[in-house]
Amino acid sequence: MDDEIKQLEQKNASLDETSLRFMIRLAGPMVVTTTSFTLMQFVDRIMVSRLGTAALAAVLPAGFTAYIPAACVMGVFTGVGTFVSQCHGRGQKKECTSYFWQAVYMGVAFSLLVLAICWPLAPAIFRSFGHEPEVVALEVIYFRIMLYSNIAVVFVWAGTQFFMGIHRPILTMYASLIAQVVNIIANYILIFGKLGFPKMGIAGAAWGTFLGILVGGGIRMSTFLTGDLRKNYESRKMFRPDFGKMAGLIKVGFPAGMELALSTGLWGAILFWLVGRFGSEDQAATSAALACTNLSIMPIEGIRTALTAAVGKSIGAGKERTAVKQTQVCLRIALVYMGLVGLSFLLFGGTLMRLWSSDDKVIQTGTTILIFAAIYQLFYASRTVYSGALRGAGDTLWLAIASGLGAVVVLGLGGFVIIKLFPDFGSLGPWAAATLSIVAVGLANRIRFKSNKWKQINLFKPVAIELPVGEE
Repeated sequence: MDDEIKQLEQKNASLDETSLRFMIRLAGPMVVTTTSFTLMQFVDRIMVSRLGTAALAAVLPAGFTAYIPAACVMGVFTGVGTFVSQCHGRGQKKECTSYFWQAVYMGVAFSLLVLAICWPLAPAIFRSFGHEPEVVALEVIYFRIMLYSNIAVVFVWAGTQFFMGIHRPILTMYASLIAQVVNIIANYILIFGKLGFPKMGIAGAAWGTFLGILVGGGIRMSTFLTGDLRKNYESRKMFRPDFGKMAGLIKVGFPAGMELALSTGLWGAILFWLVGRFGSEDQAATSAALACTNLSIMPIEGIRTALTAAVGKSIGAGKERTAVKQTQVCLRIALVYMGLVGLSFLLFGGTLMRLWSSDDKVIQTGTTILIFAAIYQLFYASRTVYSGALRGAGDTLWLAIASGLGAVVVLGLGGFVIIKLFPDFGSLGPWAAATLSIVAVGLANRIRFKSNKWKQINLFKPVAIELPVGEE
């Protein structure tokens, strides 16, 4: 594996960093990583759908709700990618490793705290959504197990951001593919009770995911602590707590975590809260449609992660014009891909929905929902790519504000108003608001990037966050 990594680095070094070929080579492993993870979830949910409408209705809202606190941790890890990539561009290898350890310490502590708080509150959380009692019971089971997964995911996402920051995404790709295989096999065995194991239903899906995450985190940690990383980055020596670096990660990463929590976790929770008013069939249709859209957007999420690392390194090396060109290249890729995805949703929406259910209402409602999803694909591409570039520059507070307004004001308040004024629209009313929220945030992120205010950010001010200053 080490030879493959060295060859990849040599090829990357010989390429123009603003070229399409360079960005595809950098982003490719992350696209495989994010897509494989979502494909795993897609297969999981297909398996869960075989348990009935109630299980399908429960799995996604429970997952979104568990994702809200996890996103705060993941945001700090986004800060890891930003700092590591900029330190990498400055030639400060040991500092890259130190940032990884600080994120692990904070992530584990936070996840344990969330587990202690949310475990007893789980029934009240899902009853407040107004879902049917049968669905609530399943949501609580899945949610509680996912709280354990949030502890294991600390090592997955910290490792992912570190390896991406030092431009070695191939390591993450290998770990992810192995973890996905483990997850799918474990899900099949535990959900349906194969090979002598009891049939666990939706709990089996959650435990299968936990096992996959645990394996993925273990592979990343073993790679991080051995080989040339141990020698060149001193991965076993830079583990001391550094409160200055923790402060820097929180300053940059907490807003990024809020962006993730608001744009994905809270956005999904609000959507299910609004849709839940119309019954389990509409909720199941929303779960199925979101499973399809989540799979379609993951390649763009992989591009975003790679772009964050590329922009961070370019800024660290003082090459802001390169960062702009890299963003433009990624945006073109994203727009073409998402345009094709939107067209597929329009043409094959009904076929996709029949994979999930035989219920006519679920199929009909889900097919219409995919029309809304087709409409916002290009705007989602804009939102995601510009988000990746702004993260690389450390402009995360803006992203959190824009995502918060999109989720709470446009989707939450707007969706509630649509339900009150046009109740006959049913669950399509909230979906109209959800589409508008993605359009609004996509445009806002583009305007922010074009303003060039991100160029004024300097993450390495020793007075503000007590970070080491490398030589120019």
